[in-house]
Amino acid sequence: MDTKYIFVTGGVVSSLGKGIISASIGRLLQARGYKVTIQKFDPYINIDPGTLNPYEHGECYVTDDGFETDLDLGHYERFTGIHTTRNNSITTGRIYKTVIDRERRGDYLGKTIQVVPHITDEIKRRMLRESDNSASGNSCVPEEQLDFVITEVGGTIGDIESAPFMEAIRQLRWQLGRNAVSVHLTYVPYLKAADELKTKPTQHSVKELQGMGIQPDILVLRTERHLDDHIRMKVASFCNVDLECVVQSEDMPSIYEVPVNMQKQGLDAAILRKIGIPVGETPEMKAWHDFLDKQRNAKREVHIGLVGKYDLQDAYKSIRESLNLAGIYNAVKARLHFVNSEEITQENVAEKLDGLAGIVICPGFGTRGIEGKIIAAEYTRTHDIPTFGICLGMQMMVIEFARNVLGYKDANSREMDEKTPHNVIDIMEGQKSITQMGGTMRLGAYDCELKEGSRVAEAYSNSQLSISERHRHRYEFNNAFKEEYESKGMKCVGINPAANLVEIVEIPEKRWYIGTQFHPEYSSTVLNPHPLFMSFIKACAQ
Repeated sequence: MDTKYIFVTGGVVSSLGKGIISASIGRLLQARGYKVTIQKFDPYINIDPGTLNPYEHGECYVTDDGFETDLDLGHYERFTGIHTTRNNSITTGRIYKTVIDRERRGDYLGKTIQVVPHITDEIKRRMLRESDNSASGNSCVPEEQLDFVITEVGGTIGDIESAPFMEAIRQLRWQLGRNAVSVHLTYVPYLKAADELKTKPTQHSVKELQGMGIQPDILVLRTERHLDDHIRMKVASFCNVDLECVVQSEDMPSIYEVPVNMQKQGLDAAILRKIGIPVGETPEMKAWHDFLDKQRNAKREVHIGLVGKYDLQDAYKSIRESLNLAGIYNAVKARLHFVNSEEITQENVAEKLDGLAGIVICPGFGTRGIEGKIIAAEYTRTHDIPTFGICLGMQMMVIEFARNVLGYKDANSREMDEKTPHNVIDIMEGQKSITQMGGTMRLGAYDCELKEGSRVAEAYSNSQLSISERHRHRYEFNNAFKEEYESKGMKCVGINPAANLVEIVEIPEKRWYIGTQFHPEYSSTVLNPHPLFMSFIKACAQ
């Protein structure tokens, strides 16, 4: 069949959960046997989120092919198990850069370059995932035939920067006919003083969308309270949408309940009917329901500390979700506690980490908060508390060991101290001449060979000694110190075969003390939690 396109937009306010709805639609269509991908179009002018402050935009997610993207791609992958690429994350910056590069090469033969048609044509090309025949190097990678392409547009209706995307969707709706469906997510607020749910914001949002030439086929109403049929009927009649195509997205105990809730209301069936595909039987989604049963039955709590410098849930989104998923599969609830590394001192570290069954030393960049991470790593090492260091977290474990076990009190990373004589963490050789910000790090999936018999190999079930994991860093373990580390008890148990880079360190004498240069959280999904998180939570639960 021809590829079908689903456009997901939002109105009233941001942060309504378009990413979760898009991921849920993808999961439901997969359950019906369709091949799906999901892509995010962000209106900001940055080329990618790689240089954005986590406080502004949450975590930066990295794809297998080494592209820095929006955190919503993490939701897409966790829900659907698909592997996203740079083609799944597009910004206004990338769109304009492509068009401007073409203009500078003379591809437009002297024409005046305008938002319509040149910018909107490039947006449409990306939305359709068509290849680029120009020499710009922005071609979409050819992929196998897809049944559905779900496109989420960031921001809200009415934003100035979203206008070109809306115009592109309007044009595509006409071009594609029944092969395209518009899903619009809006907010239905509850006014406590009036004791009423208000539909007027939704009506205005849809009116704004209609004013751009787009009639939504399906409305998803985000609400904190259950909407009765009277309210749904009111919305349907005022917004020219079929009643069966007005579904509500209530607050759920977990985001992983959303696909089931959407299925109960027939969201996937409504999409298929609008496109003209026979609906057929409702899939049972057994594996997903089994997971939800495990989640509901997990009663015992395990308290995990996240030692980092960003006091914001979305800054460590994938780590948090990976820990939660691993907890569920270990029949426990992972209760996560943020511990600000800037506030950790030798005098208060015992108090800060009191009651925690394990800690994760979080990734990051820059000098802020690193001494607190080093102090935390020393405390958990000497008190045998399960510890998981990720990227910069692993580097802080290495520095702590050098200072307190190898005896190099001035040991550091070149990132923090360029003049340190004991640069146990050093900049990668291939990165020394790079000064441009963004997209210049070691990014994406790289191979790693595990040492047989190691704790890490055990976590990967010993049957998988060759793994591939995603990276986002410029600094590495300095191999000049490798023999000293191993002789004193910190083993280098994961090595990149191509460059001989140390990817994993562990202290086998401890209950669980492991650091990874890569980011395992990017590869953890609902139905396939990452083995390292599974092993870590198991150790904490014991």
